[in-house]
This record gives sequence, C-alpha cells and structure tokens, in this order.
Amino acid sequence: MIDLRALRENPEPFRESQRARGADVGLVDRIIAADESRRTVLQDFESLRAQQKTVSRSIGQAAPQDRPAVLAQAKELAEQVKAAEAAANQAATELDELARQFQNLIEGAPFGGEEDFVVLRHEGPQPRDFAAEGFEPADHLALGEGLDIIDTKRGAKVSGARFYYLKGWGMRLELALMNAALDKAAQHGFIPMTTPTLVTPQVMGGTGFLGLHADEIYYLPADDLYLTGTSEVALAGYHTDEILDLSAGPRRYLGWSTCYRREAGAAGKDTRGIIRVHQFNKVEMFSYCRPEEAEAEHQRLLALEEEMLALVGLPYRVIDTAAGDLGSSAARKFDCEAWLPTQQRWMEVTSTSNCTTYQARRLSIREKRDGRTAPVATLNGTLATTRWIVAILENQQRADGAVVVPEGLRPYLGGLELIEPTV
Repeated sequence: MIDLRALRENPEPFRESQRARGADVGLVDRIIAADESRRTVLQDFESLRAQQKTVSRSIGQAAPQDRPAVLAQAKELAEQVKAAEAAANQAATELDELARQFQNLIEGAPFGGEEDFVVLRHEGPQPRDFAAEGFEPADHLALGEGLDIIDTKRGAKVSGARFYYLKGWGMRLELALMNAALDKAAQHGFIPMTTPTLVTPQVMGGTGFLGLHADEIYYLPADDLYLTGTSEVALAGYHTDEILDLSAGPRRYLGWSTCYRREAGAAGKDTRGIIRVHQFNKVEMFSYCRPEEAEAEHQRLLALEEEMLALVGLPYRVIDTAAGDLGSSAARKFDCEAWLPTQQRWMEVTSTSNCTTYQARRLSIREKRDGRTAPVATLNGTLATTRWIVAILENQQRADGAVVVPEGLRPYLGGLELIEPTV
C-alpha cells in the first residue's frame, strides 16, 4: 500500500514511478479523486452524526409539546447518519481497491522493461573457455543424468512436466547449499525458520503477489489458501497486525521452505532440466527495519548473497533491475546472475528487493517511536535455491562428465571432492 498523504501532497513522483514501470499513470489521478470523494463523504457523515448527538441529548430537555417534533427529527437524522455511514464505507472501499492496484513507488531503479537493467559489476572467476580445454560442455541435465543425480523423466511420469527427482549426491548437493546458507545467515544474526507453505488470501495479497502475476500462484479453492512461491510471503505475514520494537536494530529472519510456482507466463522458456520448475527449495532472508535504514539493509542482503556465490566459486554479475521488471511490492531490486556456459548467457540465481513500507502498510506492521506508530520497511533476498545446482554442474564439469564439488560445499558433503558418472 502506498502512502496516500504523500501521493495527495506531491503526486508527480508517483506518476513518474508509473511511467518508469510502464504502468497506468492515470491511476494516480483516480486515486486522488477517490480520496477526495471519501474525505467529503466522511466529513458529511461526521457532521450528521454530530447533529444527531446534539438532537438526541435535547430530547430529555424538550418541552412536552415539542418532544414529538424533536423525536421525529432524531429519527430522520438517524436514517441520514445510517445512509451517510454506508456511503463513507463504500467510498473507503473504492479508494482501498484503487490504492491496492498501485505498485510500490520506485527508488532509484532504471527506467524500462526486462531488457533495460544496468550491469553494476562482474565478480567471481572468469567464465571457462571450454574450447581451449578441448571439449564441448554438456548442459546440466545431461550431466545430471550421467551422474544419476537428476531424473526429470520419472518426475514427469509422477507429476507432469517441470517436475523432477534429485537423487543421491544431487539431493545431498541441494542440502549442502541450504545448510551453507543457513550457517551464513546464522553467523549474521538471522533467526532460522521453517515456514508455512500455505497462506491466506489476506497474507498473499498483503505481500503484493495477487497482482499481474496472480495466475502463476497455485490456489486451493476448497481451503481458500495459496501455495507460496517464496518463504518471503510467510515471513512478511509473520508480524501482521503487530507493533514491533526496532530500537535495537532490524529484525532478521531466514526462511527455509519448498516453493511452488505455476510459471503460467513462461511457456516454452527454460523447460529443459530444472531451471524453471514448478517446485523447488529455497532459503530466503527477510528483514524488518526502519524506513531510513532500508537502503543500507538492502546492501547488506546483497553482500550476503555475494558471499554465498563466492563460497561456491561461480562467475556472476550483479544487475540493477529496471522498473518495468520489478514485482509490485519492490521499490528496487538487485539480481545476481551466474554464467551458464551451454547457453552462453547469464541466469538469475539470487534476487534481493527493498519493498520499503509497501508490504507493511498492507499488513499493518508498525513500529512505535516518539509516541507515534508508523509502518516499518521490509526487505527480502535469496541466499540459496535449487537452481544453483544448474550453474554448479555446468561450470564445474570435466571432460569425462564428472563434476568438481566447490570447495565451500565440501565440508557439508563429508569432504567429497568429485561427483563421478555412474557405470
């Protein structure tokens, strides 16, 4: 939810944000008009209610001959107050519906769409020159099948397209990634949590996920619950309708969960292997902080993501995502993309978003400071996910089909240095 007072007093930044996102600029003026209408109707209601109270108090003081007229006036005012209250409630509902359509106000994100991101820097080792090494790299699925650690055929047989089994060292490699991320976050004061993967419409909508991409979310109509595509949703809902004490600094949580995505808008894109699937595991950082601390906290989450990528030795780049490619709740987002040798492209492996006070306003999460309550800021960031296996296999492969285990993960795999093909 946006700050209506800020929009009313200075609407131009909100119009500019909509332009940057390629969204409906006219929504700003419709919200302003609905807010003015609500305030006018509310003022009428409060005026009538004050008159009603005055007349009601005068009934007992009225002379006997005047009392019937006063009672009639009180009755008429009661009907007017009831109608005015209904009108005020309706106006408030209409304003709320419009305001909830508005995406978060961007903060520093580049203008444009999906291809208009800005590359901030390249990090990690240089991408390997496989031609110089004398062999053609295999893609992650061919490697996974040769190592007998990924099985998409039986995944499809059991659950349909874009499902899979991780087997043996594949399953353990995923678990190693998750445990390494857990240790990394715990060292930096994050509270580890396993989170619900089913949430109410109020929580899913409150985090901003029931907007343009709602068709990518699994919904269980019999239970009126949604399956989460990230533990960000459950972690954002954790403090719904609460007043937090942030005097000692941000509250930081780490969510470990299985995630579900229909990927309805991604037909034909990355359908081979396990790059874009319907179910995966993810470790997600989530932070509640004061709004003035959000930008620094955003950099902190990005730094932790980069520490994890350094741990597994992947070549990657950091991009500043363009406004038109941001989620509804994000004011700014940085992605880390690992190099994918067989496709000669960069593939997103982490994402961290500063949602400012957008989610907290929708979920009524506040802080009490100087005798007043105000919305807090929320931020999120990926620390490890199943997709990382794709980049690890392709970047760490040998000519014989074996895969070198990144040194940072070996302690989590009993010292294993090499995953070798099965005979």
